[in-house]
Amino acid sequence: MTQNDLDDEEDDVPEWVDRIKANVAGEVRRRRKEMGWSAQDLADRCEQLGHPIPRNVIANMESGRRANLPLVDVMVLATALRTYPVCLIFPVGYVDRTQELPFQDLVPTWEALSRFTGEQKLSGYDAGLVPDFELHASLVRTAIAALEEEEQARFTARTATGRAQQEEAERKRSAYADQIISAKYRLRYLRRDIRDAGATPPDLPPALGDVDPPDPETEITTEDCL
Repeated sequence: MTQNDLDDEEDDVPEWVDRIKANVAGEVRRRRKEMGWSAQDLADRCEQLGHPIPRNVIANMESGRRANLPLVDVMVLATALRTYPVCLIFPVGYVDRTQELPFQDLVPTWEALSRFTGEQKLSGYDAGLVPDFELHASLVRTAIAALEEEEQARFTARTATGRAQQEEAERKRSAYADQIISAKYRLRYLRRDIRDAGATPPDLPPALGDVDPPDPETEITTEDCL
């Protein structure tokens, strides 16, 4: 490898850094103007959020004169501009192609964002407990919806004016009750697995307060979820 090759590789790193900073700067400027804010307005909002970013720092960032861009600034700027940090880093629709890492080719910004957020699964990559928390949220939604439907079916059965209507309502109520039991049962096992991994499971809504057994070490049975 020649010295020129080495110089070219070294130049690739700041190019990538500059590209990411330019993504953020461009989207901050676009969002700020879209909201009708001045740089001072944005600075004031950042201060209200507890992390001051002076007007001149914002101006230097937007013009490309700022040397660094701390992650905490990106997080606060995103909140101030009512968007998500990832949307500043990978402005889908406003930047067609971007670079994910040094020495890599440009890729569609949408693909870069989907990998950054983990939406696009990559072989060999560890997603941590994100899939577990996603499943947890899905099971909670299922259980809550089934609880509401069961209550409605119970009311219909109670106020039915005919035998056929009452039997149909009871059939639905029983089916929803089974869904509730199944969702709670799966939630108990999932929450136990999360604890076994040394983590803390998400909070449960009051309606599902009986999902966790009194003793987390207690063996889980379907009867517990009745």
